[in-house]
Amino acid sequence: MLPDPLHPAVIHMPMALAMLVPVFVIGVMVAVKRGASMRKGWSLIVALMAVFTVSSVIAVETGEDEEEVVEDVVDHDIIHEHEEAGERLRNLAVLTFALSMVGLANGKVGAAFRGVSAGMVFVLAVAAYGVGKSGGELVYDHGAANAYMETPAGPSPSTIAEPEHEDDDSDD
Repeated sequence: MLPDPLHPAVIHMPMALAMLVPVFVIGVMVAVKRGASMRKGWSLIVALMAVFTVSSVIAVETGEDEEEVVEDVVDHDIIHEHEEAGERLRNLAVLTFALSMVGLANGKVGAAFRGVSAGMVFVLAVAAYGVGKSGGELVYDHGAANAYMETPAGPSPSTIAEPEHEDDDSDD
């Protein structure tokens, strides 16, 4: 059974990959310097970018599905900013994936595209941070999660004050 809402469940994949792919790019570059096959190493980057791209497309689609529900509790303009940031990230992912695929070519063309792709994965990480930050603000600052609450949320048990017990120093 799929979680409801789905968007918060699926966004973790592109967010995690946005932070991990740059680490893998550095790892591949180090491995190639030490004699590993560029083609095999770069194939890993292309595969990771494929998963990142597909997961970012899914994240945008599920976000669009949730938008109307969340608009009941959060101003449309705030949601729109997050949506635009998510779409930019998705578009950058598609572009970077395409560039990385050309990076599989031999010679100077492949090397140039690997270099550009390597730089782009760091741009993706920065863009993903912005999307995650705006999504977190939607939930924690603007109450987007309240759109899915059946009843208004009361104070959490950890915020309810315990009755104070005074030390009784009297001799009973």
